[in-house]
Amino acid sequence: MSEIENYSENIHEQSNEHAHHILSEGKERWVLYVALTTAVIAVLAAITGLLAGDHSDEAMLAQIKSSDQWAYYQAKGIKSEVLAASNNLLIAMGKTPAAKDTAKVSANKREQAKISEEAKALQKESDEHVAKHKILARGVTLFQVAIAIGAISIITKRKALWIGSMGFAAIGIFFLLQGTLF
Repeated sequence: MSEIENYSENIHEQSNEHAHHILSEGKERWVLYVALTTAVIAVLAAITGLLAGDHSDEAMLAQIKSSDQWAYYQAKGIKSEVLAASNNLLIAMGKTPAAKDTAKVSANKREQAKISEEAKALQKESDEHVAKHKILARGVTLFQVAIAIGAISIITKRKALWIGSMGFAAIGIFFLLQGTLF
């Protein structure tokens, strides 16, 4: 992600230098507005990028916790199966299995149900964070496109491109709001 951020920062810096040069010559005041809107878009891109990264990290942590719970679930299952097989072997030999072993098998099965629910809840949490990350990543991309088009508008001296860059930024704001509010 740092390569993308550096790329958009470089474009933003170059467009500001170009805008300063144009303004120092007393030409085309609208270029100042392009530089200002590009700066605001760069801030929005940085904020959106931080939020996207946070959701990515939280998704990974929830996934790790879910995997841990599933491993614990499997361990309980293996223990139960070993005890059940041992009990079946004792019964086949005509002996009575220990009551505590039979109770332990039942307790492990009940614990497995709880562990399963926890693992599923953690997986759902991870999936929700991944979904928000994807939405915010789209916002970052659109902000970066807006910054690039803003820079191109200064270089080519076309106001229509600046307006187009603000359109991309507006869509980026939509994704930012969608990723944070919903």
